[in-house]
Amino acid sequence: MTSMAKYLQIAVFAVALFVSPIAMSDVVTDWNIKVGDIVTTSRLATPPSNRVLAIVHTAMYAAANAVTKRYPTSGLNVEAVPGTSLEAAIAAANHAALMKLLPAEQGAIESAYQGALAKVEDGAAKSAGIAAGEQAAAAVFASRADDIVGTIDSYRPYTTAGVYVPTVVPIAVQWPQRKPWLMTSAAQFRPGPPPALTSEVWTRDYNEIKALGGKNSMQRTAAQTEIARFWEATLAPIYYGLVRSVADIPGRDVTQNARLFAAVTQAMDDAMIAVFDAKYQYNFWRPITAIRNGDIDGNDATERDPSWTPFVETPMHPEYPCAHCIIAGAVGAVLEAEIGAGPSPILTTTSSTAKNTARSWKKVDDFVQEVALARICDGVHYRNSTEVGTAMGKEVGALAVAKFGLRAD
Repeated sequence: MTSMAKYLQIAVFAVALFVSPIAMSDVVTDWNIKVGDIVTTSRLATPPSNRVLAIVHTAMYAAANAVTKRYPTSGLNVEAVPGTSLEAAIAAANHAALMKLLPAEQGAIESAYQGALAKVEDGAAKSAGIAAGEQAAAAVFASRADDIVGTIDSYRPYTTAGVYVPTVVPIAVQWPQRKPWLMTSAAQFRPGPPPALTSEVWTRDYNEIKALGGKNSMQRTAAQTEIARFWEATLAPIYYGLVRSVADIPGRDVTQNARLFAAVTQAMDDAMIAVFDAKYQYNFWRPITAIRNGDIDGNDATERDPSWTPFVETPMHPEYPCAHCIIAGAVGAVLEAEIGAGPSPILTTTSSTAKNTARSWKKVDDFVQEVALARICDGVHYRNSTEVGTAMGKEVGALAVAKFGLRAD
């Protein structure tokens, strides 16, 4: 090979390395959709789903950054040789993580993986990408080795001997024992207790949700009913449409998007740890319980309704604080940092509980506040609980922003 030929080969390779992240800037969002579909099909509950998605997206970011070296470090020791296929590395990271986390979904996982690899030319770059992706997944699992998820459920129902109580065990009782990604402990942002039952705040919240959140409420407007149904959905994919709205901004690259999704999913998973720590600390009653027992709370301004039911089914865990709201607060904090002071894209997502219809928002805070209102109109959360949950989420999101160095690049 002549010196000129060698020079041209090196130049072409350098250009390819420079442009390939931009050219494949949708590979992360494509995998986000695939993983969301696989997790939804698995029928995992919301807390373990968030854990799975955080692990997968962290592995994806570690693999992408090892190849592109876009950022100083992903926090994990993953190496990739020059010329490694970025697309193969991301595919392999997803495959390795999902196969360990959701082996029952092997068929869907393999189909997505082989479809992604088929788009990559066979050769050393592809093989190196597979190796880097598998290394990234292994590194994430090693870093999470002491994340407790299988501890024995020791929840003790409150009762007196011989008296029947509902026999369904609340979900995620063991979640406060897990290892956070960002927080120093599950209780780092534990709030103060819910309002006293004789307080003005409790009186306000009780009567508001009784009026707006009932199944047959005559005071809830058609618009409020629409958002209540929309935000009945609890699984993580309802939030990922918003993240993709930011990831699809022109000029972004694949590693930047991988970093964004890693930050969002870690914040969401930590938010679940934080909120269940508070929920089981305070064990506060849900509206359906409170309103049917309004005559025993020591407050003459909270009149009992013996047949009141909420607009949507009440989740099987204590009320305070609002879990939807802590997730929205965390996601919102990350997105606001990533967008920066520039104009916000239109944020759009769809809901499985609203016939996959879409809703859009011009500002991040508009979506965050809508989630809070929706849970009041759903009849499952008091206003104070939505405010506390949102504030907690913003604190968790701020940790993700700091850890990943997020800003509008």
